[in-house]
Amino acid sequence: MYVAFFDCFSGIAGDMILGALCDLGVDGEFIKKQLKKINISGYAIEIKKIKKNQISAIDVYISVKEKQHHRSLLDIYDVINNSDLDNDVKELSKKIFNRLAEAESKIHDIEIENVHFHEVGAIDSIIDVVGAAICLKKLGVEKVFCSDLPLGKGFVKCSHGIIPIPAPATLELLKNVPVYQSVADHEMVTPTGAAIITTIAEVFGKMPPMRITKIGYGAGKIKSSQPGLLRVYLGILEK
Repeated sequence: MYVAFFDCFSGIAGDMILGALCDLGVDGEFIKKQLKKINISGYAIEIKKIKKNQISAIDVYISVKEKQHHRSLLDIYDVINNSDLDNDVKELSKKIFNRLAEAESKIHDIEIENVHFHEVGAIDSIIDVVGAAICLKKLGVEKVFCSDLPLGKGFVKCSHGIIPIPAPATLELLKNVPVYQSVADHEMVTPTGAAIITTIAEVFGKMPPMRITKIGYGAGKIKSSQPGLLRVYLGILEK
């Protein structure tokens, strides 16, 4: 069985996931071509090699060229359903966004259909989620494992104002997932990262016995004393 293990020593975010999966061998131009199947505009995506602490990694940078409106879950479903993406990519993408909407619904005490995405409704999060689904299919990953997740501390500013780290939606998504307190005074796990990994990963904890064939590194944007990287191992599960 072809499996992936997410080694989240510096946390996890949507852009880090997409970068690491690209580094495992999914061509950036292929991803851009696939993403054009989604009917959204007003953005540019740059996928390039960089170094963090002298470790080569893929950085995914999305720049928004036009003002974007807030989107509801149904709006995002429409964007995905009306695309020319493969059906399994559509279904996984919608499953991730539905999980995120459920967390937001619980935190804000509103019906799920009334949830309007702000940060996560932006183009970059749609690209991160759909891009991850595209890459997992391309790589032929059959099962995903993930390490325990480190949590930062402090506060962060968002559309709702100043909120604690981890963000309430992130913490809601991480229920029943093994986590630990890190020393980082910044966000280690983002809502988008939490939604993706808790949807795709079947097992959290130790790395399973596996024969590693490829290793990918995805770069994060936050500067800190530790390397802001997500490492993903690809390989064959050992029986």
